[in-house]
Amino acid sequence: MRRRNFIATAAIGSAGLASTSAMASGQGQTKEFKLKNNVNHSVCQWCFDDIPLEDFLKTLNELGIKAIDLIGPKDWPLLKKYDIHCSMCNGAEISLTEGWNNPKYHEQLIKNYTEIIPQVAENGYTNLICFSGNRNGMNDYVGLQNCVDGLSQIIPLAEKHGVVIQMELFNQINHPDYMCDKSLWGVELCKHLGSDNFKLLFDIYHMQIQEGDIIRSIQNYHPYFGHYHTAGVPGRHEIDETQELYYPAIIKAIMSTGFKGYVAQEYITTWEDPIAALKDGFMRCDV
Repeated sequence: MRRRNFIATAAIGSAGLASTSAMASGQGQTKEFKLKNNVNHSVCQWCFDDIPLEDFLKTLNELGIKAIDLIGPKDWPLLKKYDIHCSMCNGAEISLTEGWNNPKYHEQLIKNYTEIIPQVAENGYTNLICFSGNRNGMNDYVGLQNCVDGLSQIIPLAEKHGVVIQMELFNQINHPDYMCDKSLWGVELCKHLGSDNFKLLFDIYHMQIQEGDIIRSIQNYHPYFGHYHTAGVPGRHEIDETQELYYPAIIKAIMSTGFKGYVAQEYITTWEDPIAALKDGFMRCDV
């Protein structure tokens, strides 16, 4: 799945932040990279897809990062070669806009997920992403029930194989008309499905734009959050002093809930050295 095609608008108006980001973050300064290993770190590969995947995996080995997000079955053998865990699998979805809220996609989605869920488990992975799809004039309550009707047909298989289906939350600026755009809507879907094998992928960047109050949402709804993504607001760039979120406090709030899953960096770097930017993000989240 080429997520860059869906979020290109995230960088609109943010070009001016690049030089500011570099100065504020101390880009180019030498700082020892040493993780405390209290947080299960991961990174979304698409943000660094200018780097060949194998080279990127070698870099993760050097950094001591054990997981990567949003990799499909064809690349799992390469992950195994470098002993990198796929912390969020993809490959069963149709698209972000064509999802479980529309019954006309259920047949194809059920086929896709039925095929890939056993593969996820066989390869030793747990998390598999899914999407609500766009409203296209549909009432949110109707869409929620449609999601329940469709997802309930694959959840027993996910339970059998120990796979957790995770629906990602998006904002309406970057993804106009996407239905799963509020924590409460997603939580209600979780409650209707009533399975520990269905969770929400809580994207901090998206939910800061859409609803704010990030730490309170984590505190109130963390049982329904199975995975976290990071990025800076505004611009979806580095999580440094140029943006409005303070990630050390957010990560501490996540960890205080007893969360044992993964926190994945998912920002588009503006630094000349993208790996230096990635290391900076890991360190800021390494509470």
